[in-house]
Amino acid sequence: MSDVETLKAEVKKLSAKAMQAKMDLHDLSEELPVGVENVMATAERVRDSYAALTAKRAELKALEAAA
Repeated sequence: MSDVETLKAEVKKLSAKAMQAKMDLHDLSEELPVGVENVMATAERVRDSYAALTAKRAELKALEAAA
């Protein structure tokens, strides 16, 4: 598998992870105030997931531009 294909696969996995974290936060918000103690940890997981996804997308874009 080429580097571009590898990065695309990683982006796909990170995207799925970020979407799941987003949905977890959404589900948690619908049940408030139950689970309020989990909001910050879940929100941080969403932020971290999307930060990783953004970085990997930038890496892929740079690799594709260099090719």
